[in-house]
Amino acid sequence: MKKRFLMLSVVWIAVAAMQAMGVYNVRDYGAKGDGRTLDHGAINKAIDACHADGGGRVLLTAGTYLCGSIHLKSNVDLHLMEGATILAAPGSMKAYDESEVFGAPEYQDGGHTYFHNSLIWAEEQRNISITGRGVIDGEGLTRHDTEKAGNVQGGSIGTGDKAIALKLCRNVMIRDITIFRGGHFAIIVTGCEIGTIDNVLIDTNRDGIDIDCCKYFTVSNTKVNTPNDDAIVLKSSYALKRPVLCEHILITNCMVTGYKLGTFLDGTYVPEKVNWVCGRIKLGTESNGGYRNITISNCSCMWSSGLAFEEVDQGRMENIVVTNISLSHVHHYPIYITTGCRNRGPKERTDVSSARDIYINNVIADDCDSLAGIIVTGMEGHPIKNVSLTDIRIQYRGGGKKVEGSYREQGTNYPEPRWAGPTPAYGLYARHVDGLYLRNVKFELLRDDERPEMLFEDVINKKIE
Repeated sequence: MKKRFLMLSVVWIAVAAMQAMGVYNVRDYGAKGDGRTLDHGAINKAIDACHADGGGRVLLTAGTYLCGSIHLKSNVDLHLMEGATILAAPGSMKAYDESEVFGAPEYQDGGHTYFHNSLIWAEEQRNISITGRGVIDGEGLTRHDTEKAGNVQGGSIGTGDKAIALKLCRNVMIRDITIFRGGHFAIIVTGCEIGTIDNVLIDTNRDGIDIDCCKYFTVSNTKVNTPNDDAIVLKSSYALKRPVLCEHILITNCMVTGYKLGTFLDGTYVPEKVNWVCGRIKLGTESNGGYRNITISNCSCMWSSGLAFEEVDQGRMENIVVTNISLSHVHHYPIYITTGCRNRGPKERTDVSSARDIYINNVIADDCDSLAGIIVTGMEGHPIKNVSLTDIRIQYRGGGKKVEGSYREQGTNYPEPRWAGPTPAYGLYARHVDGLYLRNVKFELLRDDERPEMLFEDVINKKIE
């Protein structure tokens, strides 16, 4: 009895010490972690208590926590210990918050418009984090963009749409967690300032990480497997009801893949038979404000689409630096830089999409699709300015046929090379460009190709070394 009392005393001393450090164990607030009981109510109680006390860590110990919407609040670190899993509840349990009222014309998909019907969400909060070696499993989330455009009544559909959705937050940290089946977006941050996403592993069925209308963000040391959509993508939508630049963003030391869902996590690495897009690091397509001061470095992409930089919604794309990139088994194209006039925004805007000062250096790619080479295309009368491509090696599968007629302008279309058809050059095609510098750019063919290596149309101030 004395020994048992001593052991209990030690436990209570440990609990008291944790509480003194600002640690709030969700089991103390009623969470079961049995995978059957809805636990988000208890987790939200722990978050509320932690927030009310000035902040600290909300702790999920080993177990499976079946959840609907979790509300992250200022000065709270939601920490998933190794062995802890937050499991998204099925829509039939009606466990998710109603999506909020937007109350204005929607110039972006519902996934970019509504946030509250997510598994974990926060709005206008500060100093928030999601950390730990645990797992977020979005089994019950939808992978479809199910919100209705123009719905000002909210539009709850009973299902969760995203794994993590943060809007208008400041000082954000997401570190060390694993996300499996993240729904429409595994992580979306919109209108947030100062944030880090580091050492995160994502294996998901739609987008991996979307950074929209944000500034001062870093994505580092992160692995994203997205066989059906974009992996790491910057956007500049109209979700904040005005054009907002996405700027001062660093993406570094990351890996992007397009393996079959789940096979990155289980280590079997099965290449997926893709549709029109998989993997890739991308700017766009939502681009009402545009992109400025973006750096992408030391990244590896495998069984994915290439790098895409798309400004088509009357914003500006400038000061983009890309360096030290390896691409292997590339779907559709290795590098795609374009402007267009889709103009998905208020009709009274008179801005014209623009792009300038884009520097891409030290890129190597193998087994690239024969559909398209490197593409740099502006618009007639509005050329892309100052593009530098240096120290680049691209291996193409070849086998392409000579292209008859003019290459189609993207214009108001969704910007994707697939819709325009094969490029008239297998290696590099440029049109409507003012200032194109090529140095040490080399192409290799695995089979003969009927198209020329490079073709330039309406390109001025060109220099090749």
